Amino acid sequence: MRILILNWRDITHPQAGGAERFVHEIGKRLARHNEVTLFCGSYPGSKEEERIEGMKVVRAGGRFSVYIRALLNFKRGAYDIVLDDVNGIPFFSTLYSDAPVIPILHHIVGWKLFSRELPFPLSAIGWMCERSIPIFYRNRRFIVVSESTRQELMDELHVPPEDITVVNNGIDIDLTALQQKALFPTVAYVGRIKGYKRVEDIVRAFAKVHEWSTTAKLIIAGRGEMSALRELVERLGISDSVDFREGVDEDEKVRILSSAWVFVTASMKEGWGLSPLEANACGTPAISYDVPGLRDSIRDGYNGILVRNGDIDSLAMKIHIVISDNDLISKLSANGREWASRFTWDRAADDTRRIMEEVCGQDRRGVD
Repeated sequence: MRILILNWRDITHPQAGGAERFVHEIGKRLARHNEVTLFCGSYPGSKEEERIEGMKVVRAGGRFSVYIRALLNFKRGAYDIVLDDVNGIPFFSTLYSDAPVIPILHHIVGWKLFSRELPFPLSAIGWMCERSIPIFYRNRRFIVVSESTRQELMDELHVPPEDITVVNNGIDIDLTALQQKALFPTVAYVGRIKGYKRVEDIVRAFAKVHEWSTTAKLIIAGRGEMSALRELVERLGISDSVDFREGVDEDEKVRILSSAWVFVTASMKEGWGLSPLEANACGTPAISYDVPGLRDSIRDGYNGILVRNGDIDSLAMKIHIVISDNDLISKLSANGREWASRFTWDRAADDTRRIMEEVCGQDRRGVD
């Protein structure tokens, strides 16, 4: 089967995130027995074309122009199926593809996130493009990464439930890099530093935790602009207890997650909470706000704790409760390892392959 995957970035992009991981892990597994091409945007220093783990990667255009370049570069008759990964702004591949199209959604961005991440009028354009998804992808089989996204797609964009299938992310952690728990209470955040991730909430919550447990430490690791966070840490007077680590590799990520006593995220929403599951695989419970995506990967009281959205005081209290109770940490950690073991990329790829075969079968029978 000749498969085209459309995504605005690939796994090598400096700003690659969960969507790029999903596309890469699924794509490289499909490439074992199929011809897979990933079309994505370029970035400074990137190659126009290369092969990565069996996939042909073609790069053209930037953050926004990649959508136009996809249209211009598309070769009719060259593919049997198209996986259209929608990151807020769709590729609208149904307008020019002569092959069946399966849209993939990680979450509905919505006006709140568009207006926070993009200046006007780009935010309005992005929001309108997202709202047009039901029109341009009508009667298509959607893949979503969580039950939360499935519900959003039904409630906000009115896509029929029978057109939506959930394919959860997998996790891929090298457990040979695991470390023992730190000797002192350690709170960790590992992920991108973006506005909607609300890492500043974690800093403010930790400042309260530090008042109750003066030996506690916070590690903030990831890619992004950290200057505002550093200034906040300085103003709160906790500089000696906060460790910033930029651009950590996979081994360092595992060392941080496994040595931490608790992982914390304060994102406004996610498609699927991958980082909490990675922490669970490393034997570390997770705490987050009770928001879409994160409430799918964190089962409250089982592998972590959910807190009312935006309640920094409650977030601080839950962190303090967990790091103060060794028995609770042990229980949540054991449950977390079991929970994380259920999610594999092989399973996700098999589910995607099955959906592709069903869609191609329907298309051959003349069903749109």
